[in-house]
Amino acid sequence: MGLSDDVTKVVDNVQDAGKNIKDEVSEGIHRGTADAEHKKREMAGDQMTTGEKANSVISQAKQTAQADVDAVKRDARNKT
Repeated sequence: MGLSDDVTKVVDNVQDAGKNIKDEVSEGIHRGTADAEHKKREMAGDQMTTGEKANSVISQAKQTAQADVDAVKRDARNKT
């Protein structure tokens, strides 16, 4: 393994670390948004219409799925 290979490996590790940070932040934002949707339904209760509740549930599911995708991307990157 030459110096060029060592430098390439360091650069790859730095790039992966940057991507991991981005995915962690994105995951946190998505999970926070999903939690906020859930809390919104808890607080509003029966004041929300059925349609509003359905949209909130869908939004929560979407945000949770996006957070899970970010976590999977990060986990896959760390395993390689």
